[in-house]
Amino acid sequence: MSSAVILTEPARSEAPAALALETPRYRRIQERPRWISVPLRFLVPALLVAGWWIGSATGTLSPEILAGPPAVWLAFAELYESGQLLDFGIASLQRAALGVGCGVVIGLVLGVLSGLSALGEELIDSTMQINRAVPFLALVPLFIAWFGIDETFKVVLITVATLAPMYAYTYLGVRGVDRKMVEAARGFGLTGWRLVFGAILPTALPGVLMGLRICLSLSITGLIAAEQVGTREGIGYLVTLAQEYNRTDYMVLCIVLYAVLGLIFDAVVRVIEKFAMPWRQLSVTR
Repeated sequence: MSSAVILTEPARSEAPAALALETPRYRRIQERPRWISVPLRFLVPALLVAGWWIGSATGTLSPEILAGPPAVWLAFAELYESGQLLDFGIASLQRAALGVGCGVVIGLVLGVLSGLSALGEELIDSTMQINRAVPFLALVPLFIAWFGIDETFKVVLITVATLAPMYAYTYLGVRGVDRKMVEAARGFGLTGWRLVFGAILPTALPGVLMGLRICLSLSITGLIAAEQVGTREGIGYLVTLAQEYNRTDYMVLCIVLYAVLGLIFDAVVRVIEKFAMPWRQLSVTR
Protein backbone atom coordinates (compact mmCIF):
# COMPACT_ATOMS: atom_id res chain seq x y z
CA MET A 1 0.00 0.00 0.00
CA SER A 2 1.63 3.18 -1.14
CA SER A 3 1.23 6.35 0.73
CA ALA A 4 1.14 9.62 -1.13
CA VAL A 5 3.08 12.46 0.22
CA ILE A 6 1.27 15.72 -0.26
CA LEU A 7 3.57 18.70 -0.40
CA THR A 8 1.92 21.90 0.57
CA GLU A 9 3.33 25.26 -0.44
CA PRO A 10 4.09 27.32 2.61
CA ALA A 11 1.96 30.32 3.08
CA ARG A 12 3.49 33.37 1.54
CA SER A 13 3.99 36.14 3.90
CA GLU A 14 2.95 39.45 2.59
CA ALA A 15 5.96 41.48 1.40
CA PRO A 16 6.45 44.75 3.19
CA ALA A 17 5.54 47.77 1.24
CA ALA A 18 8.41 49.28 -0.65
CA LEU A 19 10.00 52.18 1.14
CA ALA A 20 9.86 55.40 -0.78
CA LEU A 21 13.28 57.05 -1.06
CA GLU A 22 13.41 60.77 -0.91
CA THR A 23 16.15 62.96 -2.28
CA PRO A 24 17.93 64.53 0.69
CA ARG A 25 17.56 68.23 0.97
CA TYR A 26 20.62 70.38 0.57
CA ARG A 27 21.37 71.90 3.92
CA ARG A 28 22.62 75.37 3.40
CA ILE A 29 24.73 77.17 5.96
CA GLN A 30 22.47 79.47 7.90
CA GLU A 31 24.59 82.56 8.30
CA ARG A 32 23.50 85.14 10.79
CA PRO A 33 22.63 88.50 9.20
CA ARG A 34 25.42 91.02 9.50
CA TRP A 35 23.12 93.60 11.07
CA ILE A 36 22.79 91.18 13.99
CA SER A 37 26.27 89.64 14.01
CA VAL A 38 28.25 92.90 14.02
CA PRO A 39 26.40 94.51 16.99
CA LEU A 40 26.71 91.27 18.97
CA ARG A 41 30.49 91.36 18.57
CA PHE A 42 30.66 94.82 20.10
CA LEU A 43 27.96 94.34 22.73
CA VAL A 44 30.13 93.29 25.69
CA PRO A 45 32.93 95.85 25.02
CA ALA A 46 30.30 98.57 24.68
CA LEU A 47 28.76 97.59 28.02
CA LEU A 48 32.18 97.66 29.69
CA VAL A 49 32.93 101.11 28.27
CA ALA A 50 29.48 102.33 29.35
CA GLY A 51 30.07 101.08 32.90
CA TRP A 52 33.52 102.69 32.92
CA TRP A 53 32.07 105.98 31.68
CA ILE A 54 29.23 105.99 34.22
CA GLY A 55 31.62 105.12 37.06
CA SER A 56 33.98 107.98 36.20
CA ALA A 57 31.13 110.47 35.64
CA THR A 58 29.46 109.71 38.97
CA GLY A 59 32.74 109.83 40.89
CA THR A 60 32.69 106.14 41.78
CA LEU A 61 36.03 105.74 39.98
CA SER A 62 38.58 108.29 41.11
CA PRO A 63 40.65 109.91 38.30
CA GLU A 64 43.78 109.17 40.31
CA ILE A 65 42.97 105.46 40.14
CA LEU A 66 41.40 105.19 36.69
CA ALA A 67 40.99 108.08 34.27
CA GLY A 68 37.64 108.40 32.56
CA PRO A 69 36.99 108.06 28.82
CA PRO A 70 36.96 111.86 28.22
CA ALA A 71 40.43 112.22 29.77
CA VAL A 72 41.75 109.29 27.75
CA TRP A 73 40.30 110.79 24.60
CA LEU A 74 42.01 114.12 25.32
CA ALA A 75 45.32 112.30 25.81
CA PHE A 76 44.79 110.51 22.51
CA ALA A 77 44.06 113.80 20.73
CA GLU A 78 47.13 115.42 22.30
CA LEU A 79 49.48 112.66 21.15
CA TYR A 80 47.85 112.44 17.73
CA GLU A 81 48.22 116.16 17.07
CA SER A 82 51.87 116.07 18.09
CA GLY A 83 52.55 113.12 15.76
CA GLN A 84 54.00 110.99 18.56
CA LEU A 85 51.09 108.55 18.58
CA LEU A 86 51.67 107.46 14.99
CA ASP A 87 55.44 107.25 15.44
CA PHE A 88 55.15 105.22 18.66
CA GLY A 89 52.55 102.88 17.17
CA ILE A 90 54.60 102.20 14.03
CA ALA A 91 57.76 101.58 16.08
CA SER A 92 56.01 99.03 18.32
CA LEU A 93 54.33 97.35 15.35
CA GLN A 94 57.64 96.97 13.52
CA ARG A 95 59.35 95.42 16.53
CA ALA A 96 56.49 93.01 17.13
CA ALA A 97 56.22 92.03 13.46
CA LEU A 98 59.95 91.41 13.09
CA GLY A 99 60.19 89.39 16.30
CA VAL A 100 57.09 87.33 15.52
CA GLY A 101 58.29 86.71 11.97
CA CYS A 102 61.63 85.34 13.16
CA GLY A 103 60.06 83.26 15.94
CA VAL A 104 57.35 81.80 13.71
CA VAL A 105 59.74 80.84 10.91
CA ILE A 106 62.29 79.22 13.26
CA GLY A 107 59.59 77.43 15.28
CA LEU A 108 57.86 76.21 12.13
CA VAL A 109 61.05 74.75 10.65
CA LEU A 110 62.11 73.10 13.91
CA GLY A 111 58.60 71.72 14.50
CA VAL A 112 58.47 70.17 11.03
CA LEU A 113 61.94 68.64 11.38
CA SER A 114 61.17 67.26 14.83
CA GLY A 115 57.75 65.98 13.82
CA LEU A 116 58.86 64.22 10.65
CA SER A 117 62.09 62.61 11.78
CA ALA A 118 63.04 60.56 14.81
CA LEU A 119 66.57 61.96 14.53
CA GLY A 120 65.16 65.48 14.41
CA GLU A 121 63.08 64.84 17.53
CA GLU A 122 66.11 63.49 19.40
CA LEU A 123 68.24 66.50 18.47
CA ILE A 124 65.65 69.28 18.79
CA ASP A 125 62.81 68.35 21.13
CA SER A 126 64.72 68.22 24.41
CA THR A 127 66.30 71.64 23.80
CA MET A 128 62.95 73.17 22.86
CA GLN A 129 61.30 71.75 25.97
CA ILE A 130 64.00 73.41 28.07
CA ASN A 131 63.36 76.67 26.23
CA ARG A 132 59.62 76.33 26.81
CA ALA A 133 60.12 75.68 30.54
CA VAL A 134 62.20 78.83 31.08
CA PRO A 135 60.08 82.03 31.28
CA PHE A 136 61.34 84.39 28.59
CA LEU A 137 61.06 87.35 30.97
CA ALA A 138 63.79 85.76 33.09
CA LEU A 139 66.14 86.10 30.12
CA VAL A 140 65.85 89.90 29.95
CA PRO A 141 68.98 90.67 32.06
CA LEU A 142 71.01 88.09 30.16
CA PHE A 143 69.90 89.41 26.77
CA ILE A 144 70.76 92.95 27.86
CA ALA A 145 74.28 91.78 28.72
CA TRP A 146 74.60 90.00 25.37
CA PHE A 147 72.88 92.37 22.93
CA GLY A 148 72.77 95.69 24.77
CA ILE A 149 69.58 97.75 24.91
CA ASP A 150 69.23 98.50 21.21
CA GLU A 151 66.72 97.08 18.74
CA THR A 152 68.51 93.72 18.57
CA PHE A 153 67.66 92.99 22.19
CA LYS A 154 63.99 93.80 21.66
CA VAL A 155 63.64 91.67 18.52
CA VAL A 156 65.50 88.72 20.07
CA LEU A 157 63.31 88.82 23.19
CA ILE A 158 60.08 88.74 21.13
CA THR A 159 61.55 85.99 18.96
CA VAL A 160 62.30 83.81 21.98
CA ALA A 161 58.84 84.52 23.40
CA THR A 162 57.12 83.27 20.24
CA LEU A 163 59.48 80.43 19.33
CA ALA A 164 58.33 77.80 21.85
CA PRO A 165 54.54 77.87 21.18
CA MET A 166 55.05 77.85 17.42
CA TYR A 167 57.34 74.84 17.70
CA ALA A 168 54.99 72.96 20.03
CA TYR A 169 51.85 73.41 17.92
CA THR A 170 53.67 72.67 14.66
CA TYR A 171 55.19 69.52 16.16
CA LEU A 172 51.80 68.30 17.40
CA GLY A 173 50.15 69.17 14.11
CA VAL A 174 52.73 67.26 12.05
CA ARG A 175 52.61 64.26 14.37
CA GLY A 176 48.81 64.23 14.08
CA VAL A 177 48.80 63.84 10.30
CA ASP A 178 47.20 60.58 9.19
CA ARG A 179 49.83 58.14 7.96
CA LYS A 180 47.47 56.79 5.31
CA MET A 181 47.18 60.25 3.81
CA VAL A 182 50.96 60.54 3.66
CA GLU A 183 51.24 57.16 1.92
CA ALA A 184 48.56 58.21 -0.56
CA ALA A 185 50.45 61.42 -1.30
CA ARG A 186 53.63 59.44 -1.88
CA GLY A 187 51.68 57.22 -4.25
CA PHE A 188 50.95 60.31 -6.33
CA GLY A 189 54.65 61.09 -6.50
CA LEU A 190 55.05 63.63 -3.70
CA THR A 191 58.39 63.28 -1.95
CA GLY A 192 60.75 65.46 0.04
CA TRP A 193 59.75 69.09 0.49
CA ARG A 194 56.94 68.68 -2.05
CA LEU A 195 55.39 66.18 0.36
CA VAL A 196 55.86 68.56 3.28
CA PHE A 197 54.34 71.62 1.61
CA GLY A 198 51.80 69.75 -0.49
CA ALA A 199 50.33 67.32 2.03
CA ILE A 200 51.74 67.45 5.57
CA LEU A 201 51.65 71.19 6.33
CA PRO A 202 48.16 71.73 4.83
CA THR A 203 46.86 68.93 7.03
CA ALA A 204 48.64 70.34 10.09
CA LEU A 205 47.46 73.88 9.28
CA PRO A 206 44.86 74.14 12.11
CA GLY A 207 47.56 73.51 14.71
CA VAL A 208 50.00 75.84 12.96
CA LEU A 209 47.49 78.69 12.88
CA MET A 210 46.61 78.12 16.52
CA GLY A 211 50.32 78.39 17.32
CA LEU A 212 50.47 81.60 15.29
CA ARG A 213 47.55 83.05 17.25
CA ILE A 214 49.27 82.29 20.57
CA CYS A 215 52.57 83.67 19.26
CA LEU A 216 50.93 86.97 18.38
CA SER A 217 49.39 87.18 21.85
CA LEU A 218 52.72 86.49 23.55
CA SER A 219 54.45 89.03 21.33
CA ILE A 220 52.47 91.77 23.08
CA THR A 221 53.88 90.64 26.44
CA GLY A 222 57.39 90.49 24.99
CA LEU A 223 56.92 93.91 23.44
CA ILE A 224 55.90 95.43 26.78
CA ALA A 225 58.97 93.97 28.49
CA ALA A 226 61.32 94.97 25.66
CA GLU A 227 60.14 98.57 25.41
CA GLN A 228 60.62 99.20 29.13
CA VAL A 229 64.39 99.22 28.62
CA GLY A 230 66.46 101.73 26.68
CA THR A 231 63.98 103.10 24.18
CA ARG A 232 62.84 106.55 23.15
CA GLU A 233 59.88 105.55 21.01
CA GLY A 234 57.15 102.97 21.23
CA ILE A 235 54.09 102.31 23.35
CA GLY A 236 56.28 100.93 26.15
CA TYR A 237 58.17 104.22 26.31
CA LEU A 238 54.82 105.98 26.64
CA VAL A 239 53.99 103.69 29.57
CA THR A 240 57.27 104.66 31.24
CA LEU A 241 56.48 108.35 30.86
CA ALA A 242 52.98 107.80 32.25
CA GLN A 243 54.46 106.10 35.33
CA GLU A 244 56.99 108.87 35.92
CA TYR A 245 54.39 111.64 35.76
CA ASN A 246 51.53 109.60 37.26
CA ARG A 247 49.32 110.13 34.22
CA THR A 248 46.58 107.53 34.50
CA ASP A 249 45.03 108.80 31.27
CA TYR A 250 48.22 107.91 29.39
CA MET A 251 48.36 104.53 31.15
CA VAL A 252 44.82 103.66 30.08
CA LEU A 253 45.56 104.92 26.57
CA CYS A 254 48.57 102.59 26.36
CA ILE A 255 46.38 99.66 27.42
CA VAL A 256 43.91 100.58 24.68
CA LEU A 257 46.73 100.80 22.13
CA TYR A 258 48.02 97.35 23.11
CA ALA A 259 44.46 96.02 22.79
CA VAL A 260 44.15 97.55 19.32
CA LEU A 261 47.48 95.99 18.36
CA GLY A 262 46.20 92.61 19.54
CA LEU A 263 42.99 93.04 17.54
CA ILE A 264 45.04 93.77 14.43
CA PHE A 265 47.03 90.57 14.94
CA ASP A 266 43.85 88.56 15.52
CA ALA A 267 42.30 90.00 12.36
CA VAL A 268 45.36 88.93 10.37
CA VAL A 269 45.02 85.34 11.64
CA ARG A 270 41.28 85.33 10.88
CA VAL A 271 41.94 86.42 7.30
CA ILE A 272 44.56 83.69 6.88
CA GLU A 273 42.15 81.08 8.29
CA LYS A 274 39.36 82.24 5.99
CA PHE A 275 41.41 81.79 2.83
CA ALA A 276 43.60 78.85 3.91
CA MET A 277 40.87 76.74 5.56
CA PRO A 278 37.46 77.66 4.09
CA TRP A 279 36.00 74.31 5.15
CA ARG A 280 36.16 75.26 8.84
CA GLN A 281 33.23 77.63 8.35
CA LEU A 282 31.03 74.63 7.50
CA SER A 283 31.31 73.27 11.05
CA VAL A 284 30.20 76.48 12.75
CA THR A 285 26.74 76.31 14.31
CA ARG A 286 24.88 79.58 14.03
